[in-house]
Amino acid sequence: MLLKNLAYEQFEMMGSDRNGAEPSAVVIKLMLGFWATEFLMSTSLWVLLGVNPLNYVPIKLGVSLVSLLLTFVLTWVLVSVRTSSIASKILLSFPMSILAALAATSVDFVLFHAIDPSVAVEYDRENFCYTLFYGISLFLGWSCFFIAHMYNLEARVHQQRSAISREEALNAKVQALHYQINPHFLFNTLNSIVGLIEEGASKHASLMVISLSSFLRKMLELDPLRDLTLSEELALEAEYLMIEQERFSDRMSVSLQIPPDLGDALVPSLILQPLIENAIKHGLRCSTGFLKITITAAQNGETLTLSVDNVTQTPMQFGGAARSGLGIGLANVEQRIRARFPQMGSLIAGPVSPTHFRALLTMPLRTAKRGDLAGPHLDGRPRST
Repeated sequence: MLLKNLAYEQFEMMGSDRNGAEPSAVVIKLMLGFWATEFLMSTSLWVLLGVNPLNYVPIKLGVSLVSLLLTFVLTWVLVSVRTSSIASKILLSFPMSILAALAATSVDFVLFHAIDPSVAVEYDRENFCYTLFYGISLFLGWSCFFIAHMYNLEARVHQQRSAISREEALNAKVQALHYQINPHFLFNTLNSIVGLIEEGASKHASLMVISLSSFLRKMLELDPLRDLTLSEELALEAEYLMIEQERFSDRMSVSLQIPPDLGDALVPSLILQPLIENAIKHGLRCSTGFLKITITAAQNGETLTLSVDNVTQTPMQFGGAARSGLGIGLANVEQRIRARFPQMGSLIAGPVSPTHFRALLTMPLRTAKRGDLAGPHLDGRPRST
């Protein structure tokens, strides 16, 4: 059972997609190599001191076997607390090493007296303490080595997840450019600008051109590998929302409910873009009534939640994708957030009522330095646009 649990924990840590035997085999080989090296070194030392090691092979093998089993226990405990800090694991290793060394030294004492009673007089307290401290150094050495081994594994897993996140971020940028900066989007926007000019609303047309230019520039300059603060993310989305509101000013409104202290919360870039686009596109398409979109941020302990709600005056005619929860755009967001935050990232989307659809994002709460904030478009207070 101990080996099985250790294999499972190591399998989970290494993030391998292969069977669980390989990670456990690595740990077992490390332990066997560690104690085999100690056995050879101590035997060589006995030879140098003029002691015939063959006389004490049964004792040495028995102590080595007990030490190996105790090492399994130490390793299992360290794996079970692997989420703790390195300092905590090292501090825990000290008492565990002392207890393991006491057990191994006691076995050594008992075996010596059982197999060769003639050495009973020689095996005094000083000899016992020497053996005890030697055992402590061995078990503590193994513990520190295994902690370093776990740290290396975690660093490799983090590298793999970072690589996945970078790839997902690049894909998100490509998808955003594909869905938003496409001929259909540009055609509708330019057509709306032409309509405003023909109606003599040159001021609105000018604002729409400026918003479109600013939106395209920011999208093209965006670094998909860098997380944005929530303020920066919403400032980017504000350009897109301004364009859409000029097009559908008589059919939709948008409000933000963002607590001031969450303005510097870090989020993956463009993570809200598909949610807002989905709210506008399907909210207007599935209902003939007025559409109200609300973007909300909230903190729940160490978790950040972001929701995009679209509420209509008349019931929405949801399609199959909406009824089942996630369409293509939202499914892409779910895959991205789960790849970035496997334990705490999620997206839940679906109808709340016949007139209400919600997309709810959950991720770990991370914050940036205040000096990194870029919030000229967002003051942190709830507002309507």
